[in-house]
Amino acid sequence: MTASPSRAGPEPRFAPIGFSDLPDWGRADHRPAFFAFRRSAPALLASTSPAAVVELPPAAFAPAARAALAMRGDPSAADARAFFEAAFRPADILDGGAPARGFVTGYYEPELAASRTRTARFRVPLYRPPADLVALTDGESVEGLEAGTRFAMRSDDGTLVPYPTRAEIEDGWLRGRDLELAFLDSEADAFFVHVQGSARLVLPNGALMRVGYAAKNGHRFTAIGRVLVQEGELPLEGADMAGIRRWLAAHPDRARALLQRNRSFIFFREVPVEPRAGPIGGMGVPLTPLGSLAVDASLHTYGMPVFVDAPDLVIGDCPFHRLLVAQDTGSAIVGPARGDIFVGSGEAAGQLAGTVRHAARLVALVPRASLP
Repeated sequence: MTASPSRAGPEPRFAPIGFSDLPDWGRADHRPAFFAFRRSAPALLASTSPAAVVELPPAAFAPAARAALAMRGDPSAADARAFFEAAFRPADILDGGAPARGFVTGYYEPELAASRTRTARFRVPLYRPPADLVALTDGESVEGLEAGTRFAMRSDDGTLVPYPTRAEIEDGWLRGRDLELAFLDSEADAFFVHVQGSARLVLPNGALMRVGYAAKNGHRFTAIGRVLVQEGELPLEGADMAGIRRWLAAHPDRARALLQRNRSFIFFREVPVEPRAGPIGGMGVPLTPLGSLAVDASLHTYGMPVFVDAPDLVIGDCPFHRLLVAQDTGSAIVGPARGDIFVGSGEAAGQLAGTVRHAARLVALVPRASLP
């Protein structure tokens, strides 16, 4: 949300409330959120860049970051709760002066068989960023791309133009450039790795390789599940990841054309495989299952704790009332109260992630000194 200045000053972005207003706050286990926040602390302390829209620069979180780092070992659930209550105050996220209507989805880190080299089985590449793909600076725009895009192509004459689309890349744009990072055995698997932004790959010798987001081609993300619903191919309730995969398997002659309706294309880098650590998020730190949240990074500061109240989302037989930490972003995560919950790695996490599409109330935990 972009502020509109007025005679009365900038529109407020947060409305303070109390911890007693958060369902199950006193009963929930906030240790995963504490571990996620402590992982964020060094990045918060090292960053001096302001969060231009929310007016909460990383420096506003510095006292809490230092306090988290000072807590050695693993805190108890009571200690984690006391930490957040001492350092923060909950506040509704506003949109147009009223609490924003929220929505959450889930994402995960796929675990897939793969090869570093092309074989008869493994033939679908994941690519490194090409040299002619450039990151745009603030204020730069490219004709033919929506405002706010972050990537474009540097043409031979030095001008910036839109990078080729998914269809153009898959039809051979990058062939022969030696940019292949790894190979998968399914176009559908590769597509969903693009959607998730990372993957844990099991190589033929049993070794693990982890790939993470490095860049994108700059085109708008299109949700193919929404396309299938709009065109009458799937009912809304059946357009989760499992339903989309079933449709792709049942329509092999139409699958590629559908996937290419999403013009966005992701490039990857190899990242270290750390035991018990999740993939690296947009903040540059490992994600915590059910402790990390992807948000609209143009509106929210990485490292900000966010309480997600989604009573219709049931995980582990309990309605989802849980504190998470903003540590990632995504092309489809747009708006002040839009969140994507990182649920973990592997097949079971994928099944769970595909079912998360729920209305939610998102409440920011704002440093106490930043609120009146």
